[in-house]
Amino acid sequence: MSRQKTYKYEWAERLDSVIQSPKPFFSACQGNWNQTYFKNSHKLVVELGCGRGEYTNGLGKLFPNMNFIGVDIKGDRLAAGGREADALGLSNVGFLRIQIQFIEDFFLPNEIDEIWITFPDPRMKDRDEKKRLTFPFFLEKYLRLLKPDGIIHLKTDSEPFFDYSMEQFRAYGLPILAETKNLYESEWYDDHFGIKTRFEKIWYDKGYSINYARIQNKKEA
Repeated sequence: MSRQKTYKYEWAERLDSVIQSPKPFFSACQGNWNQTYFKNSHKLVVELGCGRGEYTNGLGKLFPNMNFIGVDIKGDRLAAGGREADALGLSNVGFLRIQIQFIEDFFLPNEIDEIWITFPDPRMKDRDEKKRLTFPFFLEKYLRLLKPDGIIHLKTDSEPFFDYSMEQFRAYGLPILAETKNLYESEWYDDHFGIKTRFEKIWYDKGYSINYARIQNKKEA
């Protein structure tokens, strides 16, 4: 491991905004995010595969009356996000270091209001289908954790992954509130809130269109 990466991992250990093992709240966060961590009753929004937290922090800055959790397994990336959140004074932002397949160990059913999936690895090889973040194994977890009428936002530069994901959403009979393969030329332009991650900027500048969908959880209360 490089010295720079080691330094970032040490930052993740020190930052209160990064929740990871063996910090005490790591094993006690399920069902306690608003009451214990944020100490309010605001809506809870989770970004999956948040990387350096650009989107999580961007949303936290725009919506101070909502709570945001960025989820990723890379400690050095979360350290960067945590440091930015601290620098911006974002008390409504936190980061959770876990593998997404274990997300139900850290949130209770109906605890989450919205989920953002922003530019995940599309994993379009057939052998990697089970690793896609919209594969049924993952999607069923999200639907259990979301509140009734909760929202899933999907942003990706990969059209094949977008098409695959939309097939999954439709297979579950989920209401599709927005769907476009060219977000910045669509009626849902405002849904990106002016936030672009580093990777989004790279692909957009290369001429790739940004795919976006907003999906509603259909389960009853």
